[in-house]
Amino acid sequence: METRVTAELAIEGISVRYGGVQALRDVSLSVAPGRVVGLIGPNGAGKTSLINAATGNVRLQAGGIRLGTLALHRSPTFRIARAGISRTYQNIRLFAALTVRANLHAGAYRLRAVPSDAEARILLARAGIDGVPLDARAGGLPYGEQRRLELARALATQPLTVLLDEPAAGMNPVETSALGSVIRSIASEGVGILLVEHDMSLVRAICDEVVVLNFGEVIATGTPQRIAADPAVIEAYLGTQA
Repeated sequence: METRVTAELAIEGISVRYGGVQALRDVSLSVAPGRVVGLIGPNGAGKTSLINAATGNVRLQAGGIRLGTLALHRSPTFRIARAGISRTYQNIRLFAALTVRANLHAGAYRLRAVPSDAEARILLARAGIDGVPLDARAGGLPYGEQRRLELARALATQPLTVLLDEPAAGMNPVETSALGSVIRSIASEGVGILLVEHDMSLVRAICDEVVVLNFGEVIATGTPQRIAADPAVIEAYLGTQA
């Protein structure tokens, strides 16, 4: 597989509107190579809208998106993927009827050659599921392994930045802790990671920085420790008992 350079993802003052609903308003954040940035907030705060905007799935009302020096906010989704941004989904979107191998091949569509079986097993190992057979049907895997396979498929694009939309949803504490180790390991390779997550124990354990959204606007940015003590964040999201 080819060697990729690193680049920072910069989301610059973006706004998104769905009809009469302002989903995002003047939101800015950045994800540097090797960093894990958490994106938290109440349901409906605009977290998934931001991921959709960054991957070209919704049109921006204002603002811009760059990966390094490359402006992407007017690019179609496939060009954004080819540039080096990949993602997972809040609800698993594997090709359930296909094999593990075929799902990884689909993830590597932008490359000149599909991964060999040896390279596919490396992708599975990076996602923490190296024991899963390549010929297994993706939809027949246990829930946690399906989550990890979706991550492995995202890694198959050889991304510069990965956007993870609630990857720990439905996992038990042991699985969540193991996932956290996997995410930090991926970041250590120089990949930037934007993590949308409700599990605050995971956010505190692995994030270098946290951005908090509420009603489509950034209300706080800082380390996990600083965010946990921010009165505005406590009131809007963590709760008065936090």
